[in-house]
Amino acid sequence: MNLVHFSIPETVNGDDIRVIRKRSGLTQKQFAQWCNVSVKTVERWESSKEPVHGPVTTLLAVMINYPDLFREYTLDPAPYNMRLYYYYRSFLCTIIDVNERKRTVKIRNYVNDLQMRAFGVVEHPSFDQYEEFLESRCFPRQADKMKIRLRELDLPFYDPIMIVEKTEGRVEGDEFWIRVERTGT
Repeated sequence: MNLVHFSIPETVNGDDIRVIRKRSGLTQKQFAQWCNVSVKTVERWESSKEPVHGPVTTLLAVMINYPDLFREYTLDPAPYNMRLYYYYRSFLCTIIDVNERKRTVKIRNYVNDLQMRAFGVVEHPSFDQYEEFLESRCFPRQADKMKIRLRELDLPFYDPIMIVEKTEGRVEGDEFWIRVERTGT
C-alpha cells in the first residue's frame, strides 16, 4: 500500500488558529461550533504554546483557501412553519422549508451529488413535486394491508407528511431519512 502525503500541516500553533478564525470573521464560540468542540477547547488552543494537532489542522488548511466556507454550512432561520431535514446517514443533504397553507416550498442543498439531493437537479421544486417527494418516502397508497400499517402507526388515514413524521421517511433499501421540525410561526 502506498503512503499518501497531503499538503496539510501535522500541527498548528495558537496564533495560526486565532488568525485564521478572525480572518473568517468567526468568534471563538462560532469557531467552536464549526469545529464541533467546546469554547474552552478553542481558548486552550489559542493560548497554548504547545503545537495543536488533530482534525483541526485539516480544517484550518481548508479555511486558509476558503475563509467563507463555514457560511455554506450555516443554517438560515426557517422562513415557514415547517422544515424538513433530508439526511443520508448522518449527513444533511437538503433542507426543505414548507408553507402548507400557501403551498410554497424552498430548498437549500448541502451536497453537490445530485443523487443525494431531495429533488435531484430541481432547485425550485413546486408544491406538487414536494408532495411527490413525500410519497416517495412512504409506503404506497395502494399497498397491501395499508389499513394495518396505518393502524400500527396510529394514523387515521393516509397522509404522507404524517407518515414521514412517524417513520422518519425511512424506506427499505436506502439510508436516507427525514427529520420534520414544526414551529409556531
